[in-house]
Amino acid sequence: MSSAAAKNSDDKPKPPEKSAALILFMIAADTTWRMFIPTLGGTLLGLWIDSMQGTEPRFAVGGLVVGIIVTTFLIRQLYKKANEQQ
Repeated sequence: MSSAAAKNSDDKPKPPEKSAALILFMIAADTTWRMFIPTLGGTLLGLWIDSMQGTEPRFAVGGLVVGIIVTTFLIRQLYKKANEQQ
């Protein structure tokens, strides 16, 4: 008989717990991309279309508005997800 104990199926290694600072950083990074990428992307896309069409600033303003709407949707989705976990 060996000295090693028989392994139980419940003896799975647990993932290491995350520190509060790491969790806060992850939330800030997630919120940041949700805020800036759609807003800047929409504005830059609008500026590019304006430069091609010669319609300044119509598409830039439209892209900004669409970016803000998308940002609002993404942030609301993040908060709903956070509230469900509590």
